[in-house]
Amino acid sequence: MKTYRGDRTIDGVSVTVDGAPLPERTDIREISRDGFEWTYEGVAPAQLALAILADHFGAAGPALQHYERFMRHVVANFGNEWEITSTDIDTALTARAA
Repeated sequence: MKTYRGDRTIDGVSVTVDGAPLPERTDIREISRDGFEWTYEGVAPAQLALAILADHFGAAGPALQHYERFMRHVVANFGNEWEITSTDIDTALTARAA
């Protein structure tokens, strides 16, 4: 099970997966040129949602299919510091599909 963590500090934002920096995945789709953000709906939170889901699924297709909904229902609701696991992601995607 993977664990994704985000933190907003005086130096900016930090997002990791199992302790390593999470790639922005602009190779799949460049939604934001300004990196990651969260706590609202917008392009930077959408880039984060895409990156999390691309890592979670291990593929671009499902990430592209679900990232907008995941951004609106999950990423936009993160606090300044957050943590989400693979299990949490699966639960959120299943709950929103119903």
